[in-house]
Amino acid sequence: MVAENLRDKAVRAIKQVYDPEIPVDVWELGLIYELTLFPVNNIYVKMTLTSPACPAAEEIPAEIETNLKAIEEANEVTIELTFDPPYEPDMMSEAAKLELGFL
Repeated sequence: MVAENLRDKAVRAIKQVYDPEIPVDVWELGLIYELTLFPVNNIYVKMTLTSPACPAAEEIPAEIETNLKAIEEANEVTIELTFDPPYEPDMMSEAAKLELGFL
């Protein structure tokens, strides 16, 4: 069995977080704009929400941060929330579009 690298672990940790109003994880929804790994295993995530008025605006980034910090190899975790560019449904993966009936 091949050992899972840090990026794969980070993606898996992010995919455990769901928008409470949509039955699809935030990775597949396209809410993650950037996932960068820096030397010494620092993790940077630039993300958005489906709407600036999202009722889970505090919970979703906090849950992502908690999940990433739980990765044994992870050092520092930084989450940046942005609304530029604004979220559009076409940012979803095909799997998410299929799950939500967009395809």
